Amino acid sequence: MVDVDLSQLPFTLLDDEGRDHIRRGIDLAYFDRDEIILESGQAGEFVFLIHKGEVAEIDPTLPSSTSRIGHYTAGDLFGAISILNGKSRYRFKAEQECLCYLLPKALFQQLCRHYPDFSNFFRQSLTHKARLLTEKRAEGGVTMAGFMLAKVSECMREPLLMAAATDIASAVKQLNESHADSLLVDTQDTLGMVTKTDLLNALVLEGRAVTSSVDEIAHFNLVTAAPDQYLFEVLVLMTRHKVARVVVMEQNALKGVVELTDVLSYFSSRSYVVSLQVEQATSLEALSVASQRTPELVKALMAQGVKLRFAMDLLAALNGRIMSKAWEFTIDERYHEQSCMMVMGSEGRGEQILKTDQDNGLILADETQWSDLASHMQTLTDTLIQLGYPPCPGNIMVSNPEWVATVSQWKGNIAKWARERDGDSLMKLAIMLDAHAVAGNPSLLESVRDELFERCSGDELLLSYFARTALRFSTPLTLFGSLKKPQHGIDIKKGGIFPIVHGVRTMALERRIKATSTFDRLDALAVDGRLDRRFADDLGEALALFSELRLKQQLSTLETAADAKEANSQNSSRANRVVVQNLSSLERDLLREAMHIVKDFKQRLSHRYHLEYS
Repeated sequence: MVDVDLSQLPFTLLDDEGRDHIRRGIDLAYFDRDEIILESGQAGEFVFLIHKGEVAEIDPTLPSSTSRIGHYTAGDLFGAISILNGKSRYRFKAEQECLCYLLPKALFQQLCRHYPDFSNFFRQSLTHKARLLTEKRAEGGVTMAGFMLAKVSECMREPLLMAAATDIASAVKQLNESHADSLLVDTQDTLGMVTKTDLLNALVLEGRAVTSSVDEIAHFNLVTAAPDQYLFEVLVLMTRHKVARVVVMEQNALKGVVELTDVLSYFSSRSYVVSLQVEQATSLEALSVASQRTPELVKALMAQGVKLRFAMDLLAALNGRIMSKAWEFTIDERYHEQSCMMVMGSEGRGEQILKTDQDNGLILADETQWSDLASHMQTLTDTLIQLGYPPCPGNIMVSNPEWVATVSQWKGNIAKWARERDGDSLMKLAIMLDAHAVAGNPSLLESVRDELFERCSGDELLLSYFARTALRFSTPLTLFGSLKKPQHGIDIKKGGIFPIVHGVRTMALERRIKATSTFDRLDALAVDGRLDRRFADDLGEALALFSELRLKQQLSTLETAADAKEANSQNSSRANRVVVQNLSSLERDLLREAMHIVKDFKQRLSHRYHLEYS
């Protein structure tokens, strides 16, 4: 029996018996430098698992300068597709002396028949392979299945429904008998909700009689979910809408109620209580304590294999609530309807997980009178710094008068930037395109963004200038299609994240898509027909992979830094660097495939916006 490491995908999709079959059935073969291991057109007889050495994948139909399309090293495998398809499409050549484990065709086919997941692995897209990698990383605590696949139906309570004419006395009695904290009010036209707190306030603070009907104190602006939605999504909804209860509906039929306390109990890790701590904070000090726990939450989510997009949604909602509460503590209520605080950049797109520099601005309603505005904005900036959001090096903050203006002034700025089209103007347009309201009156931002779409979406020349930035940084692939491996690591932000984010942003601007998240923009572009659905999904998975690799580096920096100041300094120089040599075989394979998707996307952008002539 050959002693071979089968602890990586796809072999983890087999059971112990399947892996023992491999160890008994494989052999070890030597290939000299420049020897052809598998020729194009040749029938596949083995799956090759490299033990030592390097192998090039070559497309003989291409010119020699571009024919090298893949690169495999120790731990990588090739040849499976040639067995599944009957023959090899490409040539595989040893670039140096190689030792490879040989898995015979008959044994490979037998394993494929008995283990469908193992068979499917070789036919799957980047989307599916990335999902397998995420599941493999899940460890301890709430498992991937328990956390991500838990449905609303598993955690909802039976609804307590009462007629609109029911009096308060009867409602209190029914709540006590049912051991419930809330009841739903049926007015025939719509549903309302009354909580124990509502009943207590009605009797004590408002002086209502116990004979008053419950529909007089009910709330009718309810947040709803479906029974088959993920429970994790409901936690995001509760955080975003500042509610502790969600009504469960299925095809307009009432099914139940989900309580925040039940959701937090279901997810047993104490990290998830952060959202509750944020909501319950009644002072800046309490809010600061809750805010400082977000890195703990990020680590828990990553350790438990939670899909990055869901983690981003929750953290974006949490950061939004923290900033909103900071606004409420700092800004006089009389100004709330006359102004809108917006966040921009990755925070605006909801794609920031760990706190980084502030990127925010303020929109004022025209004719707003706010005499001490500057001092209030400086206080707000200082408050956010206290909560863990460092100042922006580019000074894009509400404390900078350049990022505080009325609706009319913002519209004038947009017209000026669209007309000038220089680098600074295009950057500011991109910043505003990603803006998201976190406090105050969001309709003010919508008015400004409508002007941006009106000015820019149909301007072909501006779109061409705007898109060109996506091609600014080179993709970290060699001429032969393999990953570059500089000792200090590749810049994952410049090489992978930025081209996708800005390219998708450009297409969203052209198509007047109002979503700010890159993932939501990709979904909208696929629905719109502007992108093929599979390619849109692969772009999304590539972005998630880049973001996760970057996040791992950021978390590593946080653990090794002695203090927050040192962490910020190290983050700026190290957080974007991924050392390819430190990745697992599957991670290298996924990263290489993701970079090729980026390269393909940049070519599509170049063709669509005529960038090859610029």
